[in-house]
Amino acid sequence: MIVNRKKLNLWERLYLPAVIGGFVVTIRHFFKKKVTMQYPEQRWVVPEGYRGAPYLVKDQEDRTKCVSCQLCEFVCPPKAIRITPPGPEGAADAGNVEKGPREFEINMLRCIFCGYCQEVCPEEAIFLMKDYSLNAQSRDELIFNKEKLLALGGVHNDKIQKWKTKADEARQQGLEP
Repeated sequence: MIVNRKKLNLWERLYLPAVIGGFVVTIRHFFKKKVTMQYPEQRWVVPEGYRGAPYLVKDQEDRTKCVSCQLCEFVCPPKAIRITPPGPEGAADAGNVEKGPREFEINMLRCIFCGYCQEVCPEEAIFLMKDYSLNAQSRDELIFNKEKLLALGGVHNDKIQKWKTKADEARQQGLEP
């Protein structure tokens, strides 16, 4: 197929209109208000609905809320989450919780901040924080283990404490069983 192109006239061949148009745009931007932020002194205001990095949270009893169901690991599109369940003996520090993870790590280099892990978590153990500045000196520092994820996530206070036993409630009120 042959395409017939029209010939350029003298004005178009000089490229002068394109050069003048680019110069006009440059002059227009030169006198506009500057939008450059002086990071880290000035911080970006995170908009509503922003999905940041996922972190694990603890309950009021300072226990990991994660029960190693591995739904977040299965739903993660880039496979950034890796969970190792505690095995048949369970976790000694988990208290009355069914099973807490032996290992839980998120590779922040692979994470795409999609929020699927937070949506699928039945225990509300993963939350997306509003941070956007993940930086490190090496690639290994951006693979967050369970301790680092819990430290960054903090405590999530629940109204319903389903893992609490009667002995825990009595101990909290000062009564010994």
